[in-house]
Amino acid sequence: MPSAKEVLAQLTARASRVNVEGMARFGMTVEKRLGVSVAEMRRIAKAAGRDHALAGRLWKTGIPEARIVASMVAVPDDLTEQEMDAWVKELNSWDVCDQVCMNLFEKTPFARRKIAEWSECEEEFVKRAAYALIACLASHDRTAPDRDILRFLPIIRRGATDERNFVKKAVSWALRNIGKRNAALNRAAIKTAKEIRRVDSRAARWIAANAIRELEGASVRERLQKRGGR
Repeated sequence: MPSAKEVLAQLTARASRVNVEGMARFGMTVEKRLGVSVAEMRRIAKAAGRDHALAGRLWKTGIPEARIVASMVAVPDDLTEQEMDAWVKELNSWDVCDQVCMNLFEKTPFARRKIAEWSECEEEFVKRAAYALIACLASHDRTAPDRDILRFLPIIRRGATDERNFVKKAVSWALRNIGKRNAALNRAAIKTAKEIRRVDSRAARWIAANAIRELEGASVRERLQKRGGR
């Protein structure tokens, strides 16, 4: 297993100032940023293998790419609730937030409990993590029954008035992913979007319009029909 120092050396060797400038234009935090692509990070993580202790050391560096690799090499079954809470409170960039949720947090047995908890928090990226987790689970947990996914809709309604850009985009992402899961959930998500649209909030109207446009669109309809959804 490589050391944290060796992984950092691999990341540094792939650093790109041009990439950092491009990431800044997409709203990613550039502090300590190296400019390494996700594809490169995945190659480094795959070579390193699963190593929870290594993940902890990489996280402590505060380097965005090192933290994303940490989420890729961490062992979900070894991650404690305390570690999840500590990591989420240190998030300061939307891409790291989403990668950590996708690569690690959604695979833990605590994911649904953390959605409920974090959606009530005021910290921007803690709250985003709650909705990113909903989006990830709606997309990836194919065994979850519809009733489990429907429980996320009240949480989405509550979060729809948050005007902060990185929160409202995650709320929209979560609602749209629920609506793309199957025909029944598509109807439920559209109904929720129309309820949200009536709220006196710019964020709510934006989220609703974004969701309705995609979920009523031809491409989503065709995909759901091919799946033979009810």
